[in-house]
Amino acid sequence: MGMAPSLSRRAVLMAGVGLVVTACSKSKPSRSTAAGAPTSLPPTPSCDDHPTVAQTAGPYFKPNSPEKADLAAGVSGGTRLVVAGRVMSTSCQPVGRALLDVWQAGPDGQYDNTGNRLRGHMFADASGRYRFETVVPGLYPGRTRHIHVKVQAPDGPILTTQLYFPGEERNATDEIFDDKLLMAVTGASDGKNGTFDFVVRS
Repeated sequence: MGMAPSLSRRAVLMAGVGLVVTACSKSKPSRSTAAGAPTSLPPTPSCDDHPTVAQTAGPYFKPNSPEKADLAAGVSGGTRLVVAGRVMSTSCQPVGRALLDVWQAGPDGQYDNTGNRLRGHMFADASGRYRFETVVPGLYPGRTRHIHVKVQAPDGPILTTQLYFPGEERNATDEIFDDKLLMAVTGASDGKNGTFDFVVRS
């Protein structure tokens, strides 16, 4: 029986090139067909799928606060502060009519545990936007400046957390402080403005 004819060097090289091209074409998904229509594209990353960090409610929370967005009404002294932002879901959708319950110390560092001074709840609008007026809280032993907030999407779980102020000396020594909860704070003609976007499970 005769031997099969040997392959030429050129044929071997061409076969190798063909294998390399085939392997490369399989390793990278095509972004378009011959007609220019998109095919396999990388998934669009979520804008933020991490809920806002939860923190302790502390000892001064009281249920059944009045519905009001002006927590500073009737409060004398202190620096006026407007806090605003959005409530978003983990899929980056606005959470309309989200409930926000807020309580904090006054300029003197004291909580009102018998009445509702600097305590109240409000609802975000249909676009998830909220706004409330208050004063910059004072300091009390062991803590930096902070505002307590409970946030809840309609029929969703409650997020309990705290908001903090940038540039505070006590941020470095407060064991509860978390820089993920820092508001963006700017000056205003009558006080300060703070902004923070909450991300909640709905």
